[in-house]
Amino acid sequence: MSSSNKIVKVILAGAGPGDPELITLKTLRYLQEADVVLADRLVSAEILNCYVNPRAEIIYVGKQCRKGESTPQSSINDLMVHHARLGKLVVRLKGGDVSIFSNILDELKILVEEKIPYEIIPGVTAALGAAACSGIPLTARGLSTSVRFVTYYRSDIVSDEYWKELANTNDTLVFYMSAETLGSVVDHLLINNISADKKLAVIGQATTPEQHVAIYHLHEFAKKQNNNEYISPTIAIIGKVVTLNEQFAWITNNESPKEYFRTSRTAVKK
Repeated sequence: MSSSNKIVKVILAGAGPGDPELITLKTLRYLQEADVVLADRLVSAEILNCYVNPRAEIIYVGKQCRKGESTPQSSINDLMVHHARLGKLVVRLKGGDVSIFSNILDELKILVEEKIPYEIIPGVTAALGAAACSGIPLTARGLSTSVRFVTYYRSDIVSDEYWKELANTNDTLVFYMSAETLGSVVDHLLINNISADKKLAVIGQATTPEQHVAIYHLHEFAKKQNNNEYISPTIAIIGKVVTLNEQFAWITNNESPKEYFRTSRTAVKK
C-alpha cells in the first residue's frame, strides 16, 4: 500500500447517458488505472464490469431523488478524501456529464479545502444523448438558435416569472427530471400560453436498449389520464425541433431498440 501521506488525485468524470460506448477515452483510461471507483446509480453496469481496473475497489454511492436508498453527499466527500490520502487514484464516476445537475460543487469545495489534486473530465450529458438517439437536433437552423437545460424536481425551483419566459421563448427546452414532474411542467407551460406549434418529446432510458420515445402535442399530453407511465431517467424536449423526430429518427420504437444495440455492439467488437 502507498504511504498514508501520499496524495494522488481524484478524477471527477462523466460516464455518459447510458450506452457504455459513449464514455470518453480519457475516462476509460483513468478507469483502467483506478484504485477506487465511486460510482453513481446511473452508471452503466457494463462500464463497471468491463472497463474498470479488475484490482480496483468499486464503491456504489448512488443518489435517488425523494425515494429509495441514497448516499449522503457528506459520505461521498469523506470517501474521496480518505482514499486519496491513502495514495490511491480515485475516480468519482457520475452518469451523463459530471457538471450538469450534479453535486460537483460540493465535491470541488472539499477537494480544494483538503488540498487534494483533482481533474474534471466531461461526459455526454443525458440531453445530448437523448436528442441524438431521437433524431432531434436541439438547435436546428430555422427552428431554434439556442437550448436551455432546466431541472424541475420540486415546485418552488422555477418561479412564476420564469415559467412565463420559458413558455414564450423560441429556445429548445430540455427538462431533466423524474417522470413524476412532467405533467406539472406541461401544465405550467400551457397556463402561460406556450405556442401550439411546439411539441413535446418524452424520452425514457435514452441511448439504452430500453429507449422509448413518445411525441405529443402539449394539450394532448395534458389530457392523458396517467402521466407517470415513464420510467426514470426521463428527458423531456419541448420546442419546434421536436417535429424533426418523425423525419430523422434512426432508432424507432417499432424497430427493436434492443436488436439495434445488440447488432451495433457486435459490429464494433469484430
